[in-house]
Amino acid sequence: MTLDLSRILAGKRAMREKLAHLPLAEKLRMLDELRERTLTIRRAGAQSKSAPAVRERSPKYRSR
Repeated sequence: MTLDLSRILAGKRAMREKLAHLPLAEKLRMLDELRERTLTIRRAGAQSKSAPAVRERSPKYRSR
């Protein structure tokens, strides 16, 4: 596998453009799906008998 940064960036641009042109209802549906996945992962982590997940605090950004 080779890392072709220009191809990666072009793909990201294309995906962003595709998402930008979706109807709002579709974007909200996708957001609901992501939320459900997040909740499922959190529940699985809470029930896990292994070591707890690493939690990082969000960085505080300086306002100008």
